Amino acid sequence: MTSRTKKAHQQPKTDDVEWVERSGYWLEKCALKVGKQVRSLEPKPMVLNGHGVSLRINQGCLLIRNGFTHYPQQREEHRLFPGDPNLPERIVLLEGSGALTFDVLDWLSRQGIPLVRIDWRGNVVCAIGGNGYAANPYRVQWQLETRADNDKRMAWSNALIARKIEGCIKTLEKVIPKSPAWELAMRRAYADLTRLELDPPRDIQTLRTIEANSAARYFRAWRSIRLKWQGTGNRPIPESWRTVGARTSPFGIAGNRNAGHPVQALLNYAYTVLQSQVHIQAVREGYDPTRGIMHEASPGATPFVFDAMEPYRAEVDREIIGLLKREPLHAGDFIVREDGICRLNPQLARAVAMHAQTGHRAVSSDIDARRGSFDGLT
Repeated sequence: MTSRTKKAHQQPKTDDVEWVERSGYWLEKCALKVGKQVRSLEPKPMVLNGHGVSLRINQGCLLIRNGFTHYPQQREEHRLFPGDPNLPERIVLLEGSGALTFDVLDWLSRQGIPLVRIDWRGNVVCAIGGNGYAANPYRVQWQLETRADNDKRMAWSNALIARKIEGCIKTLEKVIPKSPAWELAMRRAYADLTRLELDPPRDIQTLRTIEANSAARYFRAWRSIRLKWQGTGNRPIPESWRTVGARTSPFGIAGNRNAGHPVQALLNYAYTVLQSQVHIQAVREGYDPTRGIMHEASPGATPFVFDAMEPYRAEVDREIIGLLKREPLHAGDFIVREDGICRLNPQLARAVAMHAQTGHRAVSSDIDARRGSFDGLT
């Protein structure tokens, strides 16, 4: 190797090169996961992203071309045949760009495949049910009556948060390392469960206070988790990125959508995948997503979806922590905008979306079961 070659070899990689390498890495991970899914009897979602995504009907089949996120990249192409037992349970479009036709929507409707669009902040832009929205009047009536009757509303909401806290305890036990913060989180969680059982709140505000304080202790226990990084010699990262950090975002007083930390950006995507599945299932079973029981309504919101997804957040947390333990992160996995907001490499976002699918499979049957346990409507 000549001195010139050695010098070139030692040059730090540019952002573009690292972006391509990390995109290719996560793309390969997604391909391996898809390969495993094909052998499963359980239908799985299909996750698409990048620029130039195309969905069109070709000779009666749905022809899907995934988008591009880096160069060079071989374009993925899928042909879905009507009635095929291996059809995906839904199609998730992560940001990017592209096009589809009305014929595609008709085809998806006939096959019962919902379509979900998620933006880069981790918001569900739209969730189109494969069979459309046809509310079951008895279930909507149950929603309205439960919301109007404070005793029923509180019974359902208290049970909901109790299950959420139980899930947090399981996550603490399974994947969070023990520390003084861990001990405080466990103590708080068990105390809150005892309170919910022996002296349940009689108003939503008191319940939300219990939930918020329990969640604060829970996420504080995460801060002891040190993240594995590679390539930081050539591309330094903020010192705060070496641990999980706080769940709250410094870029907005309402919610955590504008993440300032990689782990929070990962969680935003993962929770949105959960939200989309619960939304689709609620509509499929005839509930009205806009009729919340615990959560309050607001323009454009789906409060019943946020109600129903609460017990499953901790399951998604376990998936994300498991991913962080298995996979070293790289600065090329993220973009920090000029305003400090952290965005994911689109192929990493796709990997997160696919990993998060395994954390809440029971959602498809649990919404109706929990409702039935309180009212018995069909």
